[in-house]
This record gives sequence, C-alpha cells and structure tokens, in this order.
Amino acid sequence: MRKGIVAGAALVAGVLLCGPGGFQAGAQQPTTSAPAQSATTQTAGTQAIPWTYDGRLGALRWDKLNPDWRVCANGKRQSPINIHKVRLDKTLPPIQFHYLSGTMKLINDGHTVRVTPPEGSYITIGGVRYDLVEFHFHHPGEEVIDNTLSDMSVQFVHRGTNGKTVILAVELNEGNANAILAGLWEQLPKSVGATGTTTIMLNPVGLIPTDRGYWSYTGSLTEPPCTEGVQWYVFQNPVSLSREQLNAFGALFKRNTRPEQLAHGRHVEASE
Repeated sequence: MRKGIVAGAALVAGVLLCGPGGFQAGAQQPTTSAPAQSATTQTAGTQAIPWTYDGRLGALRWDKLNPDWRVCANGKRQSPINIHKVRLDKTLPPIQFHYLSGTMKLINDGHTVRVTPPEGSYITIGGVRYDLVEFHFHHPGEEVIDNTLSDMSVQFVHRGTNGKTVILAVELNEGNANAILAGLWEQLPKSVGATGTTTIMLNPVGLIPTDRGYWSYTGSLTEPPCTEGVQWYVFQNPVSLSREQLNAFGALFKRNTRPEQLAHGRHVEASE
C-alpha cells in the first residue's frame, strides 16, 4: 500500500470503509444491472446525445443534456472520488485473471480510444465470473489518489454472471515503454470514428501491475448516463508507459477526465 495512503489508513483506523468507467455491483437500483461505458450513449427512440468533458456539453452540464442523466449531478455514489482515507481489509478476495491473447480492435469514439479484447477474457472475484467487455484510456488519469492524478489511466469494464458491473482501474505514469501499448498504438485511430486492428497477438494482462493490491469502493460510470452501482477496483501500483506513448494519446485527447465527485460518506477498503 502506498506510503501516503497507509498514513491515511492509520488516521481512520476503526472507521468502516466502502463497499467500472463501463460494470455493476449493487446498482443504484440493486436489481438492475448497469450498461458498459459506451461512447454511443442513447435513450430509447432517440439519436445518440452528444456530450463532451468541457464546455457547453461538458461534465458539469451532463444532467442538463438528458433527463435520464440527472444522476450525474444528483447521485450520491458517483465516480471518481478521492482515495485518501482507507481501511485495510485482508479478507478482500484476490482478483484472478483469465485474459486471453489475440488481436484487438480499437475505435476512436471522440471521447476516448476503446479496445475490444479477445473473446473469452474474464476475471473472477470471490468465485464470481466477470467477462471483460472493453477497456479504454483517460488523459490525465481519472482516478484521484491522495489528491493527485496520474499521467493516464486505463479502465477495464466487466459484466458479471450476476448481472453486475465491475471496473478495474490502473494508473499509467511516464517511465519505461509498455509493450502492450506499443502494439496497440501502432493502430491508434486518430480521427473520430476511425478504427484499427492490431497486427500482433496481445494480452491485456500486460496493462495490469504485477503487485495486485487494490482499493475498492462502490461508484458509477464516469460518463453519461453515470449509472450507479458499479464496483470499482483501483490498483495501488501504477504501470509505466513511455513519454512517446503518453504524448501520442495526449495529442488526440488533451483532457478526457471527469472531475472528482463527492464521496457522500462512502468508504474505501484496501486489500493490502
């Protein structure tokens, strides 16, 4: 566990702490599963509603763009939140990875670059299977750790056999080049609507830190419709990417990060 977070944990020892972007665990409506984060957010019978991160259609006005998105402003379990006070819970289960190698399809949807992984990739948490639907990137990182953002982050969106949504988040900080990103960035789609397919076999587990300690809390999708009930697992250790890899994405998305949301009394648990 990081030094700063450990200090925070010590300060709040004895305080009960908490309970992913696109899946769900204990949704706003507990019996309703949340959709994966998707760039083509639609309501029934309507065209996709445009939105951005800044300006007139930006994050501070999402609730005004569609009445179905009011939870973006009024919800009490929105993401991301500042992870700075945590309680260690050694009973939290490990995340077991069953990601497969294969070619991957990338799409620039105007909000991020989304990657479709090889079919059949999944994780298990506490004996429940969660299938990997897609993963995508934010610049700077969307997770707030001790009031700090990483250079970038990647979010892996899963749908569980129990109908719930789980998102794994990994901070990406400048350092050594990342081999998986190297393969993905060869096909980086640079215009809205553009796609690419990797020419080599890749395994998304290469974007997961080897030390898999995590923080966990219940939150929401971080883009419209901001559906709540998503269980977030934020890894405590970052993964590196090169300056060139960072700049390549930053040239496409100067900022595609939702601002920090209020915790409203939520608590965060640490696995180690």
